[in-house]
Amino acid sequence: MRLERLSYDKIKIFLTFEDLHERGISKEEILMDVPKVHDLFRDMISEASVELGFEADGPVIVEVFSLPSQGMVVIVTKSDDLEETFDDSFMELQVSVDLNEILIFSFETFEDVIQLSKTLNRSNIQSGELYFYKGAYYLSFDEDEEWPLDFEDFISIILEYGDSSTVAPLILQEYGKTIIERNAIKKIINYFS
Repeated sequence: MRLERLSYDKIKIFLTFEDLHERGISKEEILMDVPKVHDLFRDMISEASVELGFEADGPVIVEVFSLPSQGMVVIVTKSDDLEETFDDSFMELQVSVDLNEILIFSFETFEDVIQLSKTLNRSNIQSGELYFYKGAYYLSFDEDEEWPLDFEDFISIILEYGDSSTVAPLILQEYGKTIIERNAIKKIINYFS
C-alpha cells in the first residue's frame, strides 16, 4: 500500500491486488458494502494519519478506481458537510466506485509519446487521451476498447516507451492539463510525422 497527499483535505492510496488478498478482500467485494471493506478503509485512513498527518476528524468521501492488472487507487477526501453530527470514534464513509477501467501510462518525455504513437499507429491504434501532470506525460486508454492486436501485446508495446501509472483518471482530469482529449495517437501522428 502506498500513500500520497494530494492536498490538505485529500489523499491518494494505491492498493495492489496482493494488498487486498492479504486482507481477505476480493476485487468484487470492494464494490459491496461489507464490514471488512469498511475496516480496510478505516485502517488506510489511520495509516494516512500516522504517515501523512491526514486527520479524518469527520465524515470522509472514499472514491475507488480500479486499475486493470495493477490494483486500485483510493481517493479519500474530508467532507465539508458540517451539519452532520457524529461520534468521534466513528468515521462516516461514503463510498463510490468507478467501474470504468482505464489504462494509464506515464512517459518522461513527449518524444517517448511520439515514438510510441508511431509504433501503435502501425498496429492501427489511434485512440487515447493525452495529459500533462507533475512534469510527466500520461496516455489513458479505455480497457473495454476493441484492440486490433492482442491485449498483452498492446500493453507490452506501451511499456517499451513508458511505465504503468497509478494516477487515477479523476486526478488527471481535475489537476492535469488535457493536451489531446480524443484519438491522441492519431492526432500525434498527424502533427509529428
